[in-house]
Amino acid sequence: MKFVDEYRDANLAQQYAQKIAQITTKDWTIMEICGGQTHSIVKYGIDELLPPEITLIHGPGCPVCVTPIELIDYALKIASLDDVIFCSFGDMLRVPGTDEDLLTIKARGGDVRIVYSPLDCLKLAQENPNKQVVFFSVGFETTTPATAMTVYQAAQQGIPNLSLLVSHVLVPPAMEAILGSPNCQVQGFLAAGHVCTVMGYEEYTPIAQKYNVPIVITGFEPVDVLQGIYLCLQQLESGHAYCENQYVRSVQQQGNSLAQQIIQEVFEVVPRRWRGIGEIGESGLGLREKYASFDALKRFSRELSSMKPSCVSSVCISGEIMQGHKKPHHCPAFGTQCTPEHPLGAPMVSSEGACAAYYRYRSYQTPALTA
Repeated sequence: MKFVDEYRDANLAQQYAQKIAQITTKDWTIMEICGGQTHSIVKYGIDELLPPEITLIHGPGCPVCVTPIELIDYALKIASLDDVIFCSFGDMLRVPGTDEDLLTIKARGGDVRIVYSPLDCLKLAQENPNKQVVFFSVGFETTTPATAMTVYQAAQQGIPNLSLLVSHVLVPPAMEAILGSPNCQVQGFLAAGHVCTVMGYEEYTPIAQKYNVPIVITGFEPVDVLQGIYLCLQQLESGHAYCENQYVRSVQQQGNSLAQQIIQEVFEVVPRRWRGIGEIGESGLGLREKYASFDALKRFSRELSSMKPSCVSSVCISGEIMQGHKKPHHCPAFGTQCTPEHPLGAPMVSSEGACAAYYRYRSYQTPALTA
């Protein structure tokens, strides 16, 4: 496939692996901050191509995984209401709340639907004026513009029966939270290329300078990841720390200004709880007061007020995994009590979850890179 196959070239991948081995003189720990990169690393055995001095750890790069269990439980409550059409991306249906998941609600007769874009919900709301259409808006900055455009158009068109359960999170504050932790092991970052395609990478420069940590904006294919690691190691070995862009075919320093404008119009920065991590200040997006009528938490506040407190599985260590303290196979429940069919935590079911990647690819022989 044009523009993809060249970034899966086995010979080129081996060349980068050799270059990495040649310049590595010390032990280094690098964190990727994107679930797509995690899956590429595990699927193609990229970590196994590297010299033993290099440790790759997986960060909170899956927005589904970091959605707090309280919001999952709110979603379950709203989705179970008779007059609601509850819409979500497919990944969210299997994410466990305190007692069940959205797929269970659907099986009991709840009107739970998978959509491919939040804009699909506009049409649903227009076609079902006697129903409340709720979209579970989960994602990093990558998916936020489409959500913002949905709210903007709903306001412009006067659609009264659409609302959003918002769980959008921002990557740079999460990186700072990791770097500011006393248990931080991270010496370099591979930042998410798709996030920077939207937002640019000017926010990352002061983080690299403040914490003296290289940050390399990186794509998702095997050669992308290896090149990102190589660039990061060049900085680490030479004692430099700045923001560098590997993903030049997609990312510009300023990002997408039109996408940023619609985000700024609809959303404001708010604190946000991250599942397994806790609250991170200024790490989320919430609807501005101008668009508060589209906030599902406010629209269904009476129904949500009587809910019991949420409870996370005591066995699941997803928080430690997403902070890079442990890897999926270190969890005592991995592959036994916790599987994709019976997950204890979101990282086992999300398409970007680290536990799902390890379960899918590390249970078998690592596939070879395609030439």
